[in-house]
Amino acid sequence: MPIKSFKPTTPARRLASVDAYADLTKFEPEKSLITMKKRSGGRNNQGKITVRHRGGGARRYLRDVDNKREKYDVPAKVEAIEHDPARGARIALLVYRDGVRRYMVAPNGIAVGQTVVSSLHRVEVTPGNRMPLSEIPVGMTIHDVELLPGQGGRMVRGAGLGAQLMAVEGDHAQVKLPSGEVRRLPKGCMATIGSVGNPDHRLVRLGKAGRMRHRGIRPTVRGKVMNPVDHPHGGGEGKHPIGMKYAKTKWGKHALGVKTRRSKKWSNKMIVKRRKGIL
Repeated sequence: MPIKSFKPTTPARRLASVDAYADLTKFEPEKSLITMKKRSGGRNNQGKITVRHRGGGARRYLRDVDNKREKYDVPAKVEAIEHDPARGARIALLVYRDGVRRYMVAPNGIAVGQTVVSSLHRVEVTPGNRMPLSEIPVGMTIHDVELLPGQGGRMVRGAGLGAQLMAVEGDHAQVKLPSGEVRRLPKGCMATIGSVGNPDHRLVRLGKAGRMRHRGIRPTVRGKVMNPVDHPHGGGEGKHPIGMKYAKTKWGKHALGVKTRRSKKWSNKMIVKRRKGIL
């Protein structure tokens, strides 16, 4: 994905860069595969704000991406490569032999006219083909990986990401995730060959606050510039430290580096090696 920068005619233009969209072959989405994104402004069903800094933003359609690809052994032709406003990765429009159209997360290197297939048995090991972990050669790069068989892809779907199949032993396979974590998964879980496309997405610099507002993200105010009634870090005369042993959230809970994973979560037994080399 080429990144486009600008002449520094304004302070924002000096830092900003945008996606040039040079790899797209179709700019209008398939009308049968889109739904309007319902916006909540961060509020729950009682009207209370449960997620702060949400609101506004450009209206957009969500693409119905097929993460299961259950049309097994039916070849599909890549008709177009498209942009999805809800993700950094590209999506590919597939046309099956029976005329059905579906979206999939586009792997790196896929091209229009290429044929891909999803199967419960071993098929050709090329980017875009999907099969169970037990049928994929050890050492291959994979993405769009299931956590449970038949659940649909849940992991490794971000732009430029890829996991590695480490081993298949007994009823489970070991997969090394982009974070460095090694996890055991049922060998019947499906995965797609290759890494996710659009790896340069991380190089885009927004450059100005207005582009965050277009994404529906409102300004965030630091706690230490608030009043004591509004935040534990607030108050005092002039600039000052937070005045406590550890950082707190707006509601007085521990912040910055706190573990949020439940210690007795059922899937702990599936983690062989945690990220950062912690067992």
